[in-house]
Amino acid sequence: MSRSSLVFALFSAFTAAASGAFAEASTAPTPARQKELVHLVRQDCGSCHGMTLQGGLGPALLPADLKDKPAEGLTATIYYGRPGTPMPPWKQFMTEAEAAWIVDQLMREFPK
Repeated sequence: MSRSSLVFALFSAFTAAASGAFAEASTAPTPARQKELVHLVRQDCGSCHGMTLQGGLGPALLPADLKDKPAEGLTATIYYGRPGTPMPPWKQFMTEAEAAWIVDQLMREFPK
């Protein structure tokens, strides 16, 4: 690979990474919306998954329980629901990016 090709490849990789990080940051909910989403999860999701998210009608949503599950699948479950189960779709209440934010928070340890 020539020097100019290598420089171009490195520049392209850096640009893609930087734009991906910018896109992720720009889709993060505002602090006010984050507070609303935390309340929604604690109250609405908690009614099935347990108020402390340790399980109930629905499975536990603690980091240890989610660690082997793909984030994309969890996001789709929140956003689209699971037909034939009690898990409803939440797309009328949030964006898909907000559902992904919830999954990210659940995989860490959900805020109080």
